Amino acid sequence: MTLEQVEKQMQQFVDGFPYLKLESAASTKNGILVATDKDVKEFVELWENYKKDGEHVVTKFVPASGAASRMFKNMFAFLTADYDEPTTDFEKEFFNNVEKFGFYKALDAQCMKNEKKSVKELVAEGNYKAVVANLLEKKGLNYGQLPKGLLLFHKYEDGVRTPMEEHLVEAALYASSNGEANVHFTVSHDHVALFEEMVNEKKDAYEKKFGVKYNISFSEQKPSTDTIAVNLDNTPFRNEDGTLLFRPGGHGALIENLNDLDSDVVFIKNIDNVVPDRLKGDTVTYKNVLAGILVKAQQQAFAYLERLDKGNCNPDELKEMLRFVRETLCVTHDGMEDKNADELAAYLRKKLNRPMRVCGVVKNVGEPGGGPFLAYNADGTVSLQILESSQIDKSKKDYVEMFTQGTHFNPVDLCCATKDYKGNKFNLLNYVDHATGFISSKSKNGRELKALELPGLWNGAMSDWSTIFVEVPLSTFNPVKTVNDLLRDQHQ
Repeated sequence: MTLEQVEKQMQQFVDGFPYLKLESAASTKNGILVATDKDVKEFVELWENYKKDGEHVVTKFVPASGAASRMFKNMFAFLTADYDEPTTDFEKEFFNNVEKFGFYKALDAQCMKNEKKSVKELVAEGNYKAVVANLLEKKGLNYGQLPKGLLLFHKYEDGVRTPMEEHLVEAALYASSNGEANVHFTVSHDHVALFEEMVNEKKDAYEKKFGVKYNISFSEQKPSTDTIAVNLDNTPFRNEDGTLLFRPGGHGALIENLNDLDSDVVFIKNIDNVVPDRLKGDTVTYKNVLAGILVKAQQQAFAYLERLDKGNCNPDELKEMLRFVRETLCVTHDGMEDKNADELAAYLRKKLNRPMRVCGVVKNVGEPGGGPFLAYNADGTVSLQILESSQIDKSKKDYVEMFTQGTHFNPVDLCCATKDYKGNKFNLLNYVDHATGFISSKSKNGRELKALELPGLWNGAMSDWSTIFVEVPLSTFNPVKTVNDLLRDQHQ
């Protein structure tokens, strides 16, 4: 990082970030596409044909650097509690169903090795904490320190799968072309070797099972995307040894990793949103649908750009292009009809020639997180954006209502096109809205600090992309935020 970058970040703590100006929450009446059965068939077919032509590279991009420690927050609390038996509802649910977890056999083996007793025996004698210690600590499974992607999630007749393996299976089912599946995981530096080890161990079996060749790659969040931390008075926060504290800038830093990929189409999905094979049907169908919608919209945009290159478009052609930008890409700008042909053509070129993403959104069921909105941009246009609550001015009652009463939620289900109509890679860093970062409250060794979060990967980092929202079934959204989420039917 340059001194100039650090000074700019310091100033951002002082200035803060502007809230976004909203027009409305997106809905199925305005901004969210709902595919009919006939549409589903058409889009699946479009995607299958796109993959078959042998000219395009498809990649599955999985942010997988998250440690599992937050998943076990409640069980860490139990370990240090001043009681020894399950007391909270969470603790009781965990122990009442412990045999249902995918990791149960492995945990039982660790207990036998370290305590010379099985999980059942330890529970019977009231030694619950020994079970949890063997789950979380280094002497046992070490789940408290491992990445979420390498935990045992789902039981099958032939063994237990981790989320990483479930993503390999998904890649074979919807993201493979010409007999190859490209999968890219972003992982933390500490876990690269563990991921590589598991890939080497498991890859051959999945290649055989699905008849594909996997090209699996990894990258780490770049240290140059870290941000400086400050004290509550905006002076630099220093570690106990006097050095400045820099922290990872959040998932928005991954736009750099995404930018390094050379791929025509990229699927993005979080590491923990996976289900067993028996429930993968909807996921596979709707990934195909998102990709088919992307292909159709991109082909249309490319055709318009090629026509604009020839010049002298007649008024009807320009009107048709403007209608596509308004109705399919949901980008509006007052007064465009009054512009002369050259001005309109320049505007259309700018709005058509940029990266494109199709985002699956699910009906809102009260999960915390972002939602689909129509928001104003710096150039005066209104377009579709995924917003987090931190980007909304809570003093505006109508904005808060839009957010709380929004009908849909962002499950991080994206299909992206990152090359232009001439086959060149877009530089994705040119499409980030740097004014959409935010400041969060954190602590280090008991001292409070303020941290700078970069524009989120699917929020401000993709602010200037063409965006299409599509309703996908709730059955495609099954995140694992706490260990007890693995007890839900969707993970059994």
